[in-house]
Amino acid sequence: MGGYSHNSSELPPFTLTGLPGMETSQHWMFLLLGTLYIVSIVGNALILFIIKEKQSMHQPMYYFLALLSVNDLGVSSSTLPTVLATFCFHLKKISFDSCMAQMFFIHFFSFTESGILLVMSFDRYVAICNPLRYATVLTDARVARMGVSVIIRSFCMVFPLPFLLKRLPFCKANVLSHAYCLHPDLIRLPCGDITINNIFGLFIVISTFGLDSALILISYVLILRSVLAIASWEERLKTLNTCVSHMCAVLVFYVPMVGVSMAARYGRHAPQYVHTLMSLIYLFVPPMLNPIIYSIKTKEIRQRLFKILLGTKF
Repeated sequence: MGGYSHNSSELPPFTLTGLPGMETSQHWMFLLLGTLYIVSIVGNALILFIIKEKQSMHQPMYYFLALLSVNDLGVSSSTLPTVLATFCFHLKKISFDSCMAQMFFIHFFSFTESGILLVMSFDRYVAICNPLRYATVLTDARVARMGVSVIIRSFCMVFPLPFLLKRLPFCKANVLSHAYCLHPDLIRLPCGDITINNIFGLFIVISTFGLDSALILISYVLILRSVLAIASWEERLKTLNTCVSHMCAVLVFYVPMVGVSMAARYGRHAPQYVHTLMSLIYLFVPPMLNPIIYSIKTKEIRQRLFKILLGTKF
């Protein structure tokens, strides 16, 4: 298996994996993932259509939601080609450059989602803690700058990863653990010194996911302190209710991520399909659940959605 090598001028292909040990169930897995794709793509497209068409929703909270929907469409699109090829057509080979490109886009959209959730928490903080200044703090120009900053940060963090991998020699059977290319999976394969890759990988995780989650937590501590200062219990619940959608989106994004990390660190003796399933949950569930969460909890979106689908108001 390991008796051949590749240098930088002869870049090796990679072999994608479906569900090891569950080959007979792969077609059922494709039906499940196909359903998740359809719900994600249709749901996020409807959210974007509703925000675009409804003039009253042209405000910061919904601009950030639209950005989240675009990003979720990106997550789905970045994994779709290889998942379709692996589970439906049993085509498991992927070229080195194609794998690097897919890895770039998957991690780019993941980091971008974390950044979007952070700016959405800032939106909730300003709306609740400084409501009189909301319109002056979150102007259209500032919202645009925040969105662009999130995208630029994600690009700068992910851009070096393919080049850091490309400089390394590969001398193993390059079999991946998933039906798509992820950096933690790819970093196991080179034969050379991966110290720089590990240090840089840790740096970008801490400076994106770590920093963002800490700032989101701080924003909610400040929000909770402001809410507790409200005398009326009914007003407290009403105020907190405006944050429920965002809190659910944060949990849907970060809980599977933590689960994947814990499984990788402490569940090394678990069957490989367990790790694969957890990774699938991390990548596939948030883009599917986010439009559902916001459709249920946001009155304007819910009413417009029922009008589109049923011709009635809810």
